[in-house]
Amino acid sequence: MSFKGLKPILYGGREVWPLVEGGKGVSATNHASSGAWAAAGGIGTVSAVNADSYDAEGKIVPQVYEQLTRKERHEQLIRFGIDGAVAQVRRAHEISGGQGAININVLWEMGGAQPILEGVLEQTRGLVTGVTCGAGMPYKLSEIAARFGVHYLPIVSSGRAFRALWKRAYHKVPELLGAVVYEDPWLAGGHNGLSNAEDPTKPEDPYPRVKALRDVMRAEGVPDDVPIVMAGGVWFLREWDNWIDNPELGSIAFQFGTRPLLTHESPIPQGWKDMLRTLEPGDVLLHRFSPTGFYSSAVRNPFLRGLEARSERQVPYSKVEAGEHTVKLDVGVKGKNFWVAPKDLERARTWANAGFTEGLRTPDDTIIFVDPAERDWIRQDQADCMGCLSHCGFSSWKDHDDYTTGRLADPRSFCIQKTLQDIAHGGPVDENLAFAGHAAYRFKQDPFYSNNFTPTVKELVDRILTGD
Repeated sequence: MSFKGLKPILYGGREVWPLVEGGKGVSATNHASSGAWAAAGGIGTVSAVNADSYDAEGKIVPQVYEQLTRKERHEQLIRFGIDGAVAQVRRAHEISGGQGAININVLWEMGGAQPILEGVLEQTRGLVTGVTCGAGMPYKLSEIAARFGVHYLPIVSSGRAFRALWKRAYHKVPELLGAVVYEDPWLAGGHNGLSNAEDPTKPEDPYPRVKALRDVMRAEGVPDDVPIVMAGGVWFLREWDNWIDNPELGSIAFQFGTRPLLTHESPIPQGWKDMLRTLEPGDVLLHRFSPTGFYSSAVRNPFLRGLEARSERQVPYSKVEAGEHTVKLDVGVKGKNFWVAPKDLERARTWANAGFTEGLRTPDDTIIFVDPAERDWIRQDQADCMGCLSHCGFSSWKDHDDYTTGRLADPRSFCIQKTLQDIAHGGPVDENLAFAGHAAYRFKQDPFYSNNFTPTVKELVDRILTGD
């Protein structure tokens, strides 16, 4: 028996539980977790963001970039991306045993998103039921889905965003709209779609926002049996019982991104799994350090605290004496003319005395202060850029036209590809970005995980279906 008579939905021509595994990019979701989720009767999601591929012996192929130019490394990245996602989809499909469904997840803001998505779908015909896609406005998603005969599931954070996508493109391919994923900008892990109209410090109740999304869908003629997938903050279904079978909302499915991290099949390293059990409320931070420019949510570990501290050691400057910038900066900038406010000169001298002797300019006419070792690795990471985003604030890379954003590279950010690859493949949990949803503290509170219990994916899905 399932909680409150939760019923299967029809998706891709078959009955599946309305439970979706959130696709976590760069190897935090792979064939093992998504294949098992589908085998348990749900919708498994293979991440097609820099997924791992394998050699003839089944060992992971390290993604090493030997090319000299960013453009050549970017082309290498696209080849890695296609090979990896194809390998993951094929393996996941095998594990699923024909049960449930397999989706793939891409970020529209990832470098080479379109050629990677097309390359993967070309080689996995008949294996992929749908494509989820967010992080940006993926207008071309419906047209690509139509070409390959798969469903498309846009990820949005408001009814307004869906309306824009529908009016511009999706209304031409209504029959392949598989679901609309509402990703709550205050609760979900990873990149979040907060708009300028929304306050990152003032979370809004998802119910009225999802009702507004359904109202937009109805106004555009989208049938009520096209589900809205609630993503972000979902832990116990019993906490969402007024969403199930609610005529105001229409068909609802639930996405689980954080809970599947702590399963036997989850590919993340043991150190990351252990860390998840230690989190307290407030340990996940909604921040703006990502080189995508989007807000994102991650564990506030020493890596993230280091980025916070780096941005705090920051002063505005001008190239000429103007306004309150009446004194010359005499630390961190060796012989260059930078004018700052007297109070900021004092702060800069204090940081320099503490060892943060190197000043780095940002695109916002400020200077941050770092120690020599940090300066060296920031510069090295910027030089090593492999073009993993369509636009990167950290390196000024852009994946088309003249290959530059035209803005100064921002040393307050970081190389997201490097840190996500490292943590997913066994690198130190404290020294890398660890994405997580804001409910991750519940691992410590939920009796299901007590005595270090780690469920299989099937045990987790069965547990979720009871309401817990």
